[in-house]
Amino acid sequence: MLDKIVLDIETKNSFADVGGKQNLKMLDVSLIGVYSYKRDEYFGFEEKDFPLFEKMLKETGVIIGFSIYNFDLPLISKLYNNYDFSKYIILDILKEIEEKRGHRIKLDDLAQANIGIGKNGNGLEAIELYREGKIDELKKYCLNDVKITKELYELILEKGEIIIPSHFQKPIVMPFEWHKLQNELNQKLEELEKELKNLPIQNSLF
Repeated sequence: MLDKIVLDIETKNSFADVGGKQNLKMLDVSLIGVYSYKRDEYFGFEEKDFPLFEKMLKETGVIIGFSIYNFDLPLISKLYNNYDFSKYIILDILKEIEEKRGHRIKLDDLAQANIGIGKNGNGLEAIELYREGKIDELKKYCLNDVKITKELYELILEKGEIIIPSHFQKPIVMPFEWHKLQNELNQKLEELEKELKNLPIQNSLF
């Protein structure tokens, strides 16, 4: 069976460094954080390990994250010469909330409201950690975000809903239907795996 992963990336630079969000593709990836369901393990891929992550991607069918449609995936695509994610099953928690509620929300706020834990820093601090060469601390920060995203995803599957906090009104309970899609998701994974079997065999590096 193909793997299912939870994904989060960090960058070497910020939107302020590249002239704004419209220049997303000018950002450079410093670290890729992953939880693999197949291996039940967390991975922090430094720059030297990026070929290993590409190998993991080719053994993956489902990618879970928070704001990965508009941030992580475009930058990973750039990293691997316009890598094609069109056949992957992408579950983006923030995208689902934006489509249903019409606004964005911070991962920290969502985590505090639903699982009682939050982030241990922010993206700008992560950039400073990279620039200062504190890669172990950067991994800890990134993988904490991965862990939070994983726990939110599993809560959504368990309860079929999530609490959307607000600074201006009472929290709203928003239904998620991802738990109803598990049979369909498994079927798609099987179809993707059949397609992969028709490609040249590559030995796993993990």
